[in-house]
Amino acid sequence: MADQCMLGWILATLFVLFAIYCLVIKKKERGTKKDLLGSRRESVNCTATTNEECISGNVSDADVIIVGAGVAGAALAHTLGKDGRRVRVIERDLTEPDRIVGELLQPGGYLKLIELGLEDCVEKIDAQKVFGYALFKDGKHTRLSYPLEKFHSDVAGRSFHNGRFIQSMREKAVSLPKYVQGTVTSLLEEKGTIRGVQYKTKDGQELMAFAPLTIVCDGCFSNLRRSLCNPKVDVPSCFVGMILENCQLPCANHGHVILGDPSPILMYPISSTEIRCLVDIPGQKVPSISSGEMAKYLKTVVAPQLPPEVYDAFLAAVDKGNIRTMPNRSMPAAPYPTPGALLMGDAFNMRHPLTGGGMTVALSDIVVLRNLLRPLRDLNDSPTLCKYLESFYTLRKVSCISGVISVLAVHLLVAQILENLWEEKDYPMLLQPVASTINTLAGALYKVFCASPDEARKEMRQACFDYLSLGGVFSEGPVSLLSGLNPRPLSLVAHFFAVAIYGVGRLLLPFPSPKRIWIGARLISVRIYPSLVHRELSSPSSGQKELDKCSSLQLFLHITDLLQSCETDLTRRQEIANFSYAGQIEPLVSPLLLPLVQSRLGNNYPAVITVLQPSKNIYSLRKNGE
Repeated sequence: MADQCMLGWILATLFVLFAIYCLVIKKKERGTKKDLLGSRRESVNCTATTNEECISGNVSDADVIIVGAGVAGAALAHTLGKDGRRVRVIERDLTEPDRIVGELLQPGGYLKLIELGLEDCVEKIDAQKVFGYALFKDGKHTRLSYPLEKFHSDVAGRSFHNGRFIQSMREKAVSLPKYVQGTVTSLLEEKGTIRGVQYKTKDGQELMAFAPLTIVCDGCFSNLRRSLCNPKVDVPSCFVGMILENCQLPCANHGHVILGDPSPILMYPISSTEIRCLVDIPGQKVPSISSGEMAKYLKTVVAPQLPPEVYDAFLAAVDKGNIRTMPNRSMPAAPYPTPGALLMGDAFNMRHPLTGGGMTVALSDIVVLRNLLRPLRDLNDSPTLCKYLESFYTLRKVSCISGVISVLAVHLLVAQILENLWEEKDYPMLLQPVASTINTLAGALYKVFCASPDEARKEMRQACFDYLSLGGVFSEGPVSLLSGLNPRPLSLVAHFFAVAIYGVGRLLLPFPSPKRIWIGARLISVRIYPSLVHRELSSPSSGQKELDKCSSLQLFLHITDLLQSCETDLTRRQEIANFSYAGQIEPLVSPLLLPLVQSRLGNNYPAVITVLQPSKNIYSLRKNGE
């Protein structure tokens, strides 16, 4: 009995000592982590950069951490670095990417490149100018040109190898931000605020980096997205990509859209000798490449629907075997505002790539963010930074904010860029965010362009093709929306209903029948309405609802305060005010609001109100030398 008691006493003592040891160790670990966060310093270990220099982990050399150096990350790094921010970019792989998407930049996106000072990044990479689209259906085709008459002759779309474009931007930005090759594994959070990131270098070291602002741009496969939002990713289809060689497209310097069965086929030049072909396959399952099912599908189903000019080159590309697939993701922007962090690019918002609008939206968002942060000299002012970041989610979708005041507010915000644009560039600039319009159009067009046995959808598809074939305003209007040159959702709504009315009119004339009336009713109620009530234009997410609690007037006051604090002095731009056609915008603004606008802006009112002119194009005035 005594031996059992002694053994029990020894075991109990060992258990207590082990428990105390565990508590002490955990307390030390928590204390160490707290000290690291409190002092906001990294590990003293050094890590390799692109120029093989050793970078200290001290937070003092970073105002902004950017996760990812793709199109959005590289462009943002250069933009913020040029504004004097100390930027650190952490990218998993700094070698040239090889992708089958992100190869077509719309004219609206090219204007954003000019605005960011990155237009030379499409030079020396054999990029091809794109002046519009050629649309094919059942052996017929129509040409849809971008409305570029009012712009500088260099303004057009661009198509290129995605990897070459990204490397060109990285090389241009390398002197401003510090590039680090590593994989970010998590965001560092303290009391609800993101303080930095934890990442693993290519040699396996676990390090931490700290900055007042962390921007996540790690693409469509983002592993950090769920930390900052509740994503709802949809995969409506997959692209099968190939490169065609030794052939010419029917319409030179145009993107080609073949309305095939079951879904569209895209073709566009990516160099002077290569044409990208993307075959859309609905659903998430595609024929097997390894078993030969894919080659059989492409030869028997797709090839007979192609224009004869590219038929032989298509078959040769299939036989060559360099076939790749890519899921087409769609994800509405559903932000959950988090202090100290922001999502950008495909990590934040995706749409079907049919319209090639992804890079244009990303570059537009970068312009909005840059203009928003410019007045904020000190990013360590957490409360102010948080308010500015919350404003970003609303400003990027300005056209969806209700009320004239909101539109006015955002134009006032954008007006500050005229200081630099008017002196430095002879090119026209696009000043409005385009996210909502392009996102909505991409989803709606994909639904319309896909084949279906449903009579209403068949009629809608044919009506859309015939409507665009009418030319003039009937083609220029939709193409200006698709290209990012016209960001107004009302124009989108008008053209969709015009297509519906056009389709219904064809059905009912010359003699309406009950069947035709029924198809016409379904065409409007079942096909048009769901296309327009897109998540980008409908009810906001829970996070967005929190942002929109403030009234439009409060947003207006916030933006005018922002302008007043900005270093940009609009009064120095008297030549802008000298155009003096502000009277054309004033009738659009409530008479009760005008005194408030004038009192808030003071001497800046004439210059700012001129920028609000929606009907005239300031860029065309610049072009014509007026």
